Amino acid sequence: MGLNGNDFNDNLPSHQPKKLAKMFQIDIVEQCKRNDRKAQLKLYNQYCHGMFCVAMRFLKNEDDAEDVVQESFIKAFLRISQYRGEVTFGAWLKRIVVNKCIDFLKSKQLKTVELNEGYMHVAEDEDWTVDDTVTVKEVQQAIGKLPEKYRYVVQLFLVEGYDHNEISEILGISSTSCRTRLLRGKGQLKEILKSNKYVARS
Repeated sequence: MGLNGNDFNDNLPSHQPKKLAKMFQIDIVEQCKRNDRKAQLKLYNQYCHGMFCVAMRFLKNEDDAEDVVQESFIKAFLRISQYRGEVTFGAWLKRIVVNKCIDFLKSKQLKTVELNEGYMHVAEDEDWTVDDTVTVKEVQQAIGKLPEKYRYVVQLFLVEGYDHNEISEILGISSTSCRTRLLRGKGQLKEILKSNKYVARS
């Protein structure tokens, strides 16, 4: 099977026209900028579940994930004036959640990042060909064995779907360092899978 990151679904109803959804988002964000509590609650209800899933992919602990999500929403509402609408609000908020998760893990000095199978997404990518018998659990265990500096880059790229420039901004590293770490991380991940006879025979 192939592996790749999936972009976050903003959780808008599939039948809702995109133009109407965008107008709704702009309107409600503007209300939040005026410190409208009802508007803040609407945004919270719209995105809280999706952001909880993002946090769970990093933290694997519901209490910690809930705390991080709450802190992320507080930070988002405090800085909502900085939101310019260049990306969806969901993507902007997700960046805050991801940064909070990484900060939390670093503060706790956790050695591994375990992902709950129910929260991990896989999709096609020509750079990631493994045997069809490989399970998500086996892949997530392999990611968890990577050194920290490679693990975060691989997770952000493979699981969260960020590109090199976005990962560079999130981790505060150069684009060159990002690409180097991703290349080495991919190599180490394949070696881990290969040692367990997970890599597809060519």
